[in-house]
Amino acid sequence: MRTHIVWDWNGTLLNDMAAVVGASNAAFATVGGAPLTLEQYRASYEIPIPRFYQRVLGFQPSGAQWEALDAAFQERYTELAVGCGLTDGARDLLAGWAAGGGTQSLLSMYQHERLVPVVERFGIQRHFLRVDGRTGPSHGQKAASLVRHLAALAPGVDPARTVLIGDAADDALAAREAGAHAVLYTGGSHIRANLEPVGVPVVDTLAEAVELARTLVR
Repeated sequence: MRTHIVWDWNGTLLNDMAAVVGASNAAFATVGGAPLTLEQYRASYEIPIPRFYQRVLGFQPSGAQWEALDAAFQERYTELAVGCGLTDGARDLLAGWAAGGGTQSLLSMYQHERLVPVVERFGIQRHFLRVDGRTGPSHGQKAASLVRHLAALAPGVDPARTVLIGDAADDALAAREAGAHAVLYTGGSHIRANLEPVGVPVVDTLAEAVELARTLVR
């Protein structure tokens, strides 16, 4: 059985950090929060999102405030994401992995009904055995979604021979819970200093991540 790659979407295959920060700042403004720069965002970001919002806002949003924050984020992100492209080299890496006989899938915490049309617009859906987006609350963590994703790919995909490539510490924690490997990419939501303590390989390019995926599973 060959190595299988599970790709993250936002901040990994999709180069959308400018849109994410812009949408986050629109959300913060609904409760009087100050805007963040990209550098400040990446240094502060964590999952679950409510804990991140509490950190940057200085208070715990109420239920109504959380709904307003989330609605503002989703509305502004939808507007800004139209201008986002794939991360440099991503298209060739997907095609190359498939051409070499490797399998891959896509798992995102972006809403499923919004994710699928975007993936199709980029013309890369043919490279994936499966594309799954979020179907539950927007503030959840990835572990349960990854377990379901891999279960849906069984028996052709073995979690022990799977490498999740993502940009967040939560990706590594999800992989650990699902019995998979992880490689974390520094070009997305976290700075390197916040990824290295997780204890999985950290790389600066997606090409490095793919090369590591070849060696992590023997």
